Amino acid sequence: MSSPTQSQVTFDGRFARDLPEMAVAWQADEAPEPRILALNEGLAAELGFDVEFLRSPDGLGFLTGASVPVGVVPVAQAYSGHQFGSFNPRLGDGRALLLGEITDAEGNLRDVHLKGSGRTPFARGGDGLAAVGPMLREYIISEAMHALGIPTTRSLAVVATGRAVRRETMLPGALLTRVASSHLRVGSFQYAAATGDQDLLRRLADHAIDRHYPSAAQAENPHLALFESVVTAQASLVAQWMLAGFIHGVMNTDNMTISGETIDYGPCAFMDVFDYATVYSSIDHSGRYAYANQPLIAEWNLARLAEALLPLIGEDQEQAVKTAVATLEQFRPQYSAAWLSGMKAKLGLPDDVADEDASPLADQVLTLLQDNHVDYTSFFRGLSSVVRGDARPPRDKVLDVAAFDAWAERWLALGPDADAMDRVNSVYIPRNHLVEEALGAATAGDLEPLDQLVDAVRRPFEERPGLERFASGAPDNFGEYTTYCGT
Repeated sequence: MSSPTQSQVTFDGRFARDLPEMAVAWQADEAPEPRILALNEGLAAELGFDVEFLRSPDGLGFLTGASVPVGVVPVAQAYSGHQFGSFNPRLGDGRALLLGEITDAEGNLRDVHLKGSGRTPFARGGDGLAAVGPMLREYIISEAMHALGIPTTRSLAVVATGRAVRRETMLPGALLTRVASSHLRVGSFQYAAATGDQDLLRRLADHAIDRHYPSAAQAENPHLALFESVVTAQASLVAQWMLAGFIHGVMNTDNMTISGETIDYGPCAFMDVFDYATVYSSIDHSGRYAYANQPLIAEWNLARLAEALLPLIGEDQEQAVKTAVATLEQFRPQYSAAWLSGMKAKLGLPDDVADEDASPLADQVLTLLQDNHVDYTSFFRGLSSVVRGDARPPRDKVLDVAAFDAWAERWLALGPDADAMDRVNSVYIPRNHLVEEALGAATAGDLEPLDQLVDAVRRPFEERPGLERFASGAPDNFGEYTTYCGT
């Protein structure tokens, strides 16, 4: 971008230049009547965009891909993926385009990407479009995840297109402008490996190292170091999901990033009542991606990444397998350590409390929540009140008060810090009933519930008067909750 009104943001096409075999130049569909539904002004500033420009007709053209900056060539990215365990060698961006990479205010390279921009050569049977509800869901949830400190892709804007989209009924269409550290996925490596082109696989791996893990380039085996880095990043990420009660819903290998950011907020949701078996997604009939299965699926996906990388890890395939397996075996202890560290923080336990004392305490409190059907988020937020002398907020949620009292006595004996707990246990999450309320209203043209919800979840740890309904669980008449992919 060249004019001052466009904030001097400069685009690069590094992915398409480095990996032309995985990039198909394409043009977004025209949006007949574009209108901004949500604009992330804070993120825009981080990226160097002028907010007034983004709100202008030229800015709307940019946000919808109708008028891209001079020299920018949008591309649909190729990738493969295991979808619910079944391998599809050619998925790719069926309804999305990478505009290119920009450098943010801190010097980090970020992708700018359109979702719902129309059919591409990877579209298969889909229409390439998106409806208002699913695009705003991604906006809400990704902002909440960012505020919680969980690595995530971000939403720069959601723009209504003025085009109706056919799903079960006709719905107003929308397009999301997404920002990510990159859109490299496990599925990207599966695609390169499936071509049999080892030079492409090597260039992809080197591109990923340069983009995300530059120190790996100095390792004795850079491509093994890349795999080690992704294992560590995903162990940390999924531990944070579990600690927040977040359920991704569709952990296919094309939805696992190399960077360790959360991507693709389709049928995702935050858990209300704690239950290890929780599934919200309408298409997850077997519970493959249930809450408790997320660490296991992450490990499974990483095994698929290891398979793709084997030719680069070593020429002797038998030895390469042993090396990759040894690295993959680090996932479980790394995940467990990250989860227990986070749980100790949620319980306010001092640093000198040994893991062997903290671990059973954490397991016992989750068993208590499971057995008593307790709201996960509000229970943990209420625990700090116990430290301050009032046990009622969490105790009143538990039917078996004797079990709670016995657990709390053991926990309080370790000297938890109430203020520290309030810094990590959120008051506000995107409650499912409130998300549905906001999406329904926005689809009908009323954006106020959306704006109120986003305002609440952007400051999740700060209890504010007047926002009590945003801290409360679903009403009894909300019923069983089901989420949908939106495609």
